[in-house]
Amino acid sequence: MKQPRPKKLARAVARYRALGDETRLRILHLLVGGEVCVCDLAAQLDITQPLLSFHLKTLRDADLVRARRDGRWTHYSVDPGALEELGGSLSALVREHRKRSTLAVKCC
Repeated sequence: MKQPRPKKLARAVARYRALGDETRLRILHLLVGGEVCVCDLAAQLDITQPLLSFHLKTLRDADLVRARRDGRWTHYSVDPGALEELGGSLSALVREHRKRSTLAVKCC
């Protein structure tokens, strides 16, 4: 299997870490349907604004979501390219596992 480049690997690690939290996964599920205002996210998730900001910053830093300012409000949406890239990397791992598991030699 072709090894990912260090920059690409670092981006994948940041994305998987961002996905490793229930609240951030809930945020992504809310954003899959389209752009959502931060005030609506806070209300739907029933969490404080500072905690929501922390989670949104983590998702933005991982390039999983996009932010758009509209006056004093910020609207968030999923970055579909990032999700496709993650899906592709997971699919590649599954393909590689299947290929290697059929060639595996038993030890001992």
